[in-house]
Amino acid sequence: MNELFGLLFLLGVGGWGIANSVRIVNQGNIALVERLGSYSRRLEPGLNFMLPILDRVVFEETIREKVLDVPPQQCITRDNVTITVDAVVYWRIMDMERAYYKVENLTMAMTNLVQTQIRAEIGKLELDETFTARTQINENLLRDLDIATDPWGVKVTRVELRDIAPSQAVKDSMELQMSAERKRRAAILTSEGEREAAINSARGKAEAQVLAAQAEQKAAILAAEAQQKVVVLRAQAERQDQILRAQGTAEAMKIIAAALREDPKTKEALQFLLAQGYLDMGRTIGHSDSSKVLFMDPSSIPATIEGVKSLIEQPSREV
Repeated sequence: MNELFGLLFLLGVGGWGIANSVRIVNQGNIALVERLGSYSRRLEPGLNFMLPILDRVVFEETIREKVLDVPPQQCITRDNVTITVDAVVYWRIMDMERAYYKVENLTMAMTNLVQTQIRAEIGKLELDETFTARTQINENLLRDLDIATDPWGVKVTRVELRDIAPSQAVKDSMELQMSAERKRRAAILTSEGEREAAINSARGKAEAQVLAAQAEQKAAILAAEAQQKVVVLRAQAERQDQILRAQGTAEAMKIIAAALREDPKTKEALQFLLAQGYLDMGRTIGHSDSSKVLFMDPSSIPATIEGVKSLIEQPSREV
């Protein structure tokens, strides 16, 4: 009976030893092993063997990227305004030994470090700058946290401020300020619009006056040029008419002279025509619209005819 209990005890101890000598590490994880209280080695993913009782797994953690959700905290800006800020940090363990042996509680240490850095960065800015400089804050936090966590074997890959919320009193003040700013901009835009309208109206009137003056000037120039052309054309027409009349008179004189040379009896007919023309001229003058007084002596008609006859006879003598 005692031998049976002894055999069972040996089988139990042997099974326990075998179970403790084998350790399976999942993909993406790394485990740290201590032997008799001192760091011995690290276990890679897969099947690993250890010495029972002597070896012990003290730490196993993933080397994949992790997300640290930083809880909201109150921060004070440079202009003494209290705001609530929370963030999210993406990080991963690069050196498992340092992550375990350099810091006692890595997650708590990361959280406190991030909160401290956020308060420091927000304290450098005024309230209005915190809403516009979020990208710059993220970059500064990433740089500072990456440097601070390097002794712990941690790599910070990304930091994002998730929310920046001022207090209700600050929100009300900001709403009043924005309302006043919108009213001021509306008033400025209205005044600028009225000024532009007045300027455009005055400019339009001035341009209209200038165009009217230019149109009048051009009309006066064109009228003067037209009148000048009319005078020139009229003078040219009168000159041409006088030339044609003179030419006609010369032709008539040549015809009369030729007729007198061929037939001397033509003189009596010419005298009759001259007398009739003289009388017709007086009748025409009397019938004109203008009031004229013509003094005609009937006894002077023969003398006038004789004078015309002498003018007619001179060309015939010269010929």
